[in-house]
Amino acid sequence: LYRRYGLWFRLRKLILWLLGMYIAIPFLVKLCPAIQAKLVFLNFVRVPYFIDLKRPQDQGLNHTCNYYLQPEEDVTIGVWHTVPAALWKNARGKDQLWFEEALGSSHPVILYLHGNAGTRGGDHRVELYKVLSSLGYHVVTFDYRGWGDSIGSPSERGMTYDALHVFDWIKARSGDNPVYIWGHSLGTGVATNLVRRLCERETPPDALILESPFTNIREEARSHPFSVASTQYFPGFDWFFLDPITTSGIKFANDENVKYISCSLLILHAEDDPVVPFHLGKKLYNIAATSRSFRDYKVQFVPFHTDLGYRHKYIYRSPELPRILREFLGKPEHEHHH
Repeated sequence: LYRRYGLWFRLRKLILWLLGMYIAIPFLVKLCPAIQAKLVFLNFVRVPYFIDLKRPQDQGLNHTCNYYLQPEEDVTIGVWHTVPAALWKNARGKDQLWFEEALGSSHPVILYLHGNAGTRGGDHRVELYKVLSSLGYHVVTFDYRGWGDSIGSPSERGMTYDALHVFDWIKARSGDNPVYIWGHSLGTGVATNLVRRLCERETPPDALILESPFTNIREEARSHPFSVASTQYFPGFDWFFLDPITTSGIKFANDENVKYISCSLLILHAEDDPVVPFHLGKKLYNIAATSRSFRDYKVQFVPFHTDLGYRHKYIYRSPELPRILREFLGKPEHEHHH
């Protein structure tokens, strides 16, 4: 009897604790919007953890240089510059100055804006740099302030400003070579913020590529698998969890930004994406395709069938990707095939 009473006492204690957490966590998030901001950015998650970001060659990027740029006082961002495969041999042992000057060689440049969590050295990101390099592109990527070894506090405004700084840094060195912007996942929000600003100041990029994009962060947060389960069992989910995101000044309004963008747009999305649902990418395409700002430009949506298994971050594996990019962007000079 005593044992049964003790078990019931512990079970009751556990139920009360779970109930307390169920009530406390939403109020905690509501009172401290910074918690929700951290969950959007996930910049504290460093996977894989033991990468030395100063040594891109450890990730098989022997033709990559690590730089540090300073967009603002007290902000330093780590940058990787991977040269096209045709320049690999020449790149061995060269210093930063050589790499900077190489941006002026006759190859197009892709500025890659990664998603939340991890760093510029994440596995799927590194594999994409290798693919793009083999196709004849320079790839410049960086960790936003607060990510990886970059110094500063993350914010949507700060991330966008970092991207603007790197874009201007590229343009100052790339001569007449085309510069394309590629955003993935949360990076699509940074990308459309950046390109909207570039179009407003009349210095648009040569094209914008959005991989696994959403419409806006609120709609994405509501469509996330965790949220879909929570909205069914939690009254006031929007007020507790989504409103604090807006209060933190986080919008990443791709659906609004595309109405002010005037350059070619390519959207890539896998049908089996479990993180950013396919229907959000399709919805963004429909908004862009009917926007007056794109009337003189190509707007293309490329779906990848569920059977391919590319999910949220493996579109780089597609054997069709080189053809898709060649047809959309035109053929880069000195294209290299392994």
